[in-house]
Order: sequence, then structure tokens, then C-alpha cells
Amino acid sequence: MRAMKSLTPTTTILTVAFATVFTVGAAAQEPISAAPAKELSQLLASKKLESIAARMPDSREEFVGALAFPGQLMVVWAKSNAPEYVQEKLIRKEYREVYIDLNSASVVTSRHFVTDLGPDGLRAKPGQKLGPADSHDAGAKSMRFDGSWKEDKMSEADYMKAHAEADAAYAKAVQALIDEIKKAG
Repeated sequence: MRAMKSLTPTTTILTVAFATVFTVGAAAQEPISAAPAKELSQLLASKKLESIAARMPDSREEFVGALAFPGQLMVVWAKSNAPEYVQEKLIRKEYREVYIDLNSASVVTSRHFVTDLGPDGLRAKPGQKLGPADSHDAGAKSMRFDGSWKEDKMSEADYMKAHAEADAAYAKAVQALIDEIKKAG
């Protein structure tokens, strides 16, 4: 009987330790967009391009554009009010103009804008405390992924869900850009 009492605190401590390890591991998990963002950044650098644009897969009206700066990738995707006009710019490889059009002359409610600092994918929390954070704007809603869900009046679960959805959408958009670069040769 005495041995059982001494196991209970140990079991509790081990349970808490395992829960902490798995929670930290899940939070530190590599974002889905990490590999595509790194690949896009490398492809742009190797081709000496500062912008790229493409049509989103399975859509006649939605396009994506990106601008690359040292240590930063800015990506916008949205439906266009004039898809034929945007398509003509893609054919002429006027990628920067497509990016500008998507930022200014697209369907606002469909517009997504990601600032990927690194560029290493859309991170749920910055790599260093108080460091710059990645962000995702969807329509009129803006979200900084700085790990401050309480300041955003959200639960951690809601914050992580919003991050997972933004990360998956960003990965899809970046993949469309990678496919365009590879197609262009």
C-alpha cells in the first residue's frame, strides 16, 4: 500500500512532463508552408527575379503574386474583377504588375496577403521572443502570428486553428508560384 502512494506523485509528474513535451513539440512543429516558401525564395534568387505571379490552380478568376526582398517574402492572392486582363499580364511575364493589381484592383473579400519574414513559412510564433512576426490578412481581417492570442482575445486553440488554415492556404499559393517558375524555365 505504501508503494502505491509514492507512485502517484511520480505518475502525476511524468504525465505533466509528457504533456508539456508534446505540447511544446506541436507548437514548434514546422509549418506546412516552410518547405515551399524556402524553395520559392531560392528559385527567385537563382533566377534573379524579385517578383513572380501565377493563376491559382483550379480557378479561372483567382491569381497569386509575390515580391521577394532580402529576408522577406510578400505574397498576395485574390480573385480578379478582370481575369482576362491579368492573364494577359501573366503571358507577358509582367509579374510585378500582377502583384500590384492583386493588392489594389481585386475582389477585397477574396484577398489574402502574407508577410513571411525569413522567408521560412508562416510561423505560429516568431523564432525569438519579441522578434518580428509573420502575418496574414484575409479580406478586412488581419492576424499577426506573434503568439499573443490572449491580446487578440482568442483562445490558444482558436489561434492555432487560424494559423493552420492560413498556413495551408499560403502553402497552396506558394506552390502555384513555384510551378509557374518551373514552367517558365
